[in-house]
Amino acid sequence: MNSAVAPTGVLAIPRLKSPGVRRVVYGAVGLFTMLAIWELGALLLYFNPGTRTFATFGPIPTFQAFPTLIEEGAISKAVVASGYRLVAGLLLAIAIGVPIGILMGRSKMFRELSNSPFQFLRMISPLSWMPLAVIVFAGWDQAIIFLIAFASVWPVAFATAAGLAKVDPAWFKVARNLGAKPLHLLTQLILPAITFDVLTGIRLALGVAWIVLVPAELLGVTSGLGYAIKDARETLSYNHLTAMVLVIGVIGYMLDGICVQLIKRYSWYHRGE
Repeated sequence: MNSAVAPTGVLAIPRLKSPGVRRVVYGAVGLFTMLAIWELGALLLYFNPGTRTFATFGPIPTFQAFPTLIEEGAISKAVVASGYRLVAGLLLAIAIGVPIGILMGRSKMFRELSNSPFQFLRMISPLSWMPLAVIVFAGWDQAIIFLIAFASVWPVAFATAAGLAKVDPAWFKVARNLGAKPLHLLTQLILPAITFDVLTGIRLALGVAWIVLVPAELLGVTSGLGYAIKDARETLSYNHLTAMVLVIGVIGYMLDGICVQLIKRYSWYHRGE
């Protein structure tokens, strides 16, 4: 039997030997399947008199909306506003989470003292802090940045601590015997050893931040991707709404892809191949 052909009675899917080609072909098939299901859902809405108004959720009206949104600058303005909040929140989470993670990994006392309160705070929905954030911070931007940072700091901190826990303690003894100062230990040993884990934590934090960002922008701001979705809903521009949803998905996918490439770059296993 030809190994490239499935047995009789089974859907024949060619086995592509090249990983790159296989990834592209399978990805295209997956996207086409998703579009087909999406179009089927739009047709069901259209043929039902009670839901015909919502038929513009379909893929064809959605793609037709992009030229208008691009020409009006709606996409670029929303992306810039949301991007600023996302980057600011993530940078704040990294600046706080990495030092906390290093303390958790290096100090048993700090780890035992902080584990319960950190786990408690981690399990609180970030959006539940919105009323307090609005009161404490002067503007909506600051409040949203706080929510993003609060949601993102835990994956960074715990991933950093887990990475440091895997470092062989003998390395620190050798470094001290060679006269390494605390700053040298941090820059020449700790940070290079945990870079892979920190980037993994940042990837997880990015996913959490991206999820928190949009609903946070549905509330009081007048810019950003979340606001664009709210505005499209209120004006009954359902094709614009789904177009902005696609923009959110594409940007999130690209950002995750960047994190994956950085993780591969700093993976010891990958570099050793």
